[in-house]
Amino acid sequence: MKFLLTFISLVFLCSNVAFAQYYPNHEWERKSAKELGLNSALLDSAVTIASEYENSVDKDLRIAIIEVFSGEPDFEILGKTKERGGTAGLIIKDGYIVAEWGDVERVDMTFSVAKSYLSTVAGLALDHKLIHDVNDKAQDYVWDGTFEGEHNQKITWDHLLTQSSDWSGQQFGLYDWADRPPGEGSIDDWRARQLYEPGTHYKYNDVRVNVLAYSLLQVWRKPLPQVLKEEIMDPIGASTTWRWLGYPNSYVNVDGLQMQSVSGGGHFGGGIFINSLDHARFGLLFLRNGKWENQQLISKDWVKSVQKSSQPKPDYGYLWWNNSQGNWEGVSKEVYYAAGFGGNYIVIDEENDLLVVTRWIDNSKIDDVMRLLQKSFN
Repeated sequence: MKFLLTFISLVFLCSNVAFAQYYPNHEWERKSAKELGLNSALLDSAVTIASEYENSVDKDLRIAIIEVFSGEPDFEILGKTKERGGTAGLIIKDGYIVAEWGDVERVDMTFSVAKSYLSTVAGLALDHKLIHDVNDKAQDYVWDGTFEGEHNQKITWDHLLTQSSDWSGQQFGLYDWADRPPGEGSIDDWRARQLYEPGTHYKYNDVRVNVLAYSLLQVWRKPLPQVLKEEIMDPIGASTTWRWLGYPNSYVNVDGLQMQSVSGGGHFGGGIFINSLDHARFGLLFLRNGKWENQQLISKDWVKSVQKSSQPKPDYGYLWWNNSQGNWEGVSKEVYYAAGFGGNYIVIDEENDLLVVTRWIDNSKIDDVMRLLQKSFN
């Protein structure tokens, strides 16, 4: 009997060792394709595409932003910008770095990848019961007039997180209707447009995302970069070099203190400035369903929630994209990802325990990279 119990204990111990997941310390361990069971030729082809097909946006990102958005009414860059580097990135398999290219320690703008970080702060607010339900109306938490009016008072956290609120108004001098307006029509037409019922119509709009960031600041009552640092970035071992910025005119009074309401992207400058290694740590946290070693930093329920398709746009969830509609042909429909202007991606493939971070890739090539990587497992 004693021998049997000892044998069972050994089996249990070996089983735990076999399924133990690796998490990086300060130094991130690397393994070869052969060690991790990948086809090295296909892996090398994926890296070649990611490193050699650079996005065409200007290296001076102030110029790049103006080239794309200067047609918007009274467009102005309010926040900080930074000249970008070249292509860079990492491929993480089973938690280990299996490939990397470019300067992965360079801090760069990341544009709308910041939205997925903002989504995380919203998830933390739910975990901490600062927000009770995503279907609660935002006006029940933010009563300063941001959500006043017949239309805006209907808006819920779910609507803000899925970019389906059609929030109408002005914040920090920016009008919602002036952000990516339709090609036809005049300013008067855009101002007086018919509003969509919240939750029924998707519209990518940085002003409304900034309204979400402002609303979360009111809920947390401390700067969102501080929340992200304490709750996520420090526990996962991120560097001290990342920054999350708003605009010079986006400081607000919270409990008698001036706090900056941060931007959910770089459309008007600002947003998250970060290196590729820190992106990878953040992505690995989601690949591990919100757990880092023995800590559940964000609930598994939230990690699952961000992957779900929203009603108005099935390939978009809570400020994360997904491949449920097969837009990346030949790539698993279970893949989900953060994406930002200029070819910035954090791609999560839970089925293959795979994480991909790319900076400044030609957007038309990201699906090629993922197809090659997924084929490399066969």
